[in-house]
Amino acid sequence: MAEIIQRDGTWAFDGSTIRITPGLHRSVPLFRQTYGEIAVPLEAVSGVGYEPQRKRGRLRMRLREGADPLLQATGGRLPEAADPYRLIVDADRGGVAEFVAEEIRHALLLDQVPKEPTAAYLLPGPPVPVSVRSSDGTVSFDGTQVRIDWADTSDRVKRATGPRIIGLGDLVQVEWLPNSGYEDGFLRFVTRETAFSKLPPERDPYTLDLWGSVRRDLLTALVAAAVTARLPHPSTRTGGAPTDRGRPPAAVPAQADHHHDVLLRRLRELGELHRDGVLTDEEFARTKAAVLRGFQPPPCGAPS
Repeated sequence: MAEIIQRDGTWAFDGSTIRITPGLHRSVPLFRQTYGEIAVPLEAVSGVGYEPQRKRGRLRMRLREGADPLLQATGGRLPEAADPYRLIVDADRGGVAEFVAEEIRHALLLDQVPKEPTAAYLLPGPPVPVSVRSSDGTVSFDGTQVRIDWADTSDRVKRATGPRIIGLGDLVQVEWLPNSGYEDGFLRFVTRETAFSKLPPERDPYTLDLWGSVRRDLLTALVAAAVTARLPHPSTRTGGAPTDRGRPPAAVPAQADHHHDVLLRRLRELGELHRDGVLTDEEFARTKAAVLRGFQPPPCGAPS
């Protein structure tokens, strides 16, 4: 077995699986400690290398595109320190890191592991149920549905709609952008009804606006990855607008009619909130304008 143990974590390779365990030191990001141990099958690996530096080097692993729902959900936007496939190595252990990398590379050659994208996820993603409290509310996923409970600091429109529950079958995609500390992030759950109606994150009842603790908000990537792992693999998706799961594109209603219905439904919901006194005249006008601006149906003739 090839193994390297560092304060940042441990990598152990037994010939078929690389087991990555995060360190317990306070310097290890909360995200990696919460994500926990990862067992990476050799067939999911695209490459591995060691980057030596004066004080500390870095052992890095590259996975095949489409192999990991975490990387799919985060789209390369995880901060470097939170990347579970990177290990900080003390300079005096550089030789061990090189040995581990060489053993993995040798196994990749022997097993003739391709570098092409995978047709299915080879890692399971975070276990469920998973729940994360963010700056905008608490988001939970039990494997079948997403639930969002808004915080007291959430926008009034969101709080007025109450908890948002979204069935897995209604979801087509998860969009995630981290809170950088300089710019807000978001976790958006895209359904067929909301795919082309993009309200700003602070007012979208299908989106968590991430503006508070960077450390805590980063954990929302766990939910994004857990949901992504249970959605159809990207290799099965067709181009253009999302289609019903398991239904051929031709069976989907015409886009123009579909988006018109979505717009009317959203405007009716806002109108009811206004009539009930939940939204003031100013809030109603501002939110209605945002809905109309965000409603961008595809151009005529676009594939459905």
